[in-house]
Amino acid sequence: MADQKIDSSTYGFPKGLSQPALRALLRAGITSLEQLTTITEADLLKLHGMGPQAIDLLRNALNGWGQSFAKQD
Repeated sequence: MADQKIDSSTYGFPKGLSQPALRALLRAGITSLEQLTTITEADLLKLHGMGPQAIDLLRNALNGWGQSFAKQD
């Protein structure tokens, strides 16, 4: 997977999401925006390849659907 370019639109992720962030999501079994509603931002940031810019892109995409990341306990 590391040397294959991933098309973010295949999974409904926002355009501009980096390849490392896409690989991190797929390695974690996250293949749709909807699944992100069950995960906190803090947990996503723990994934290797996920950074603040990716979190912002994903947050904005979720907000566009009227959704958000899971809330911290």
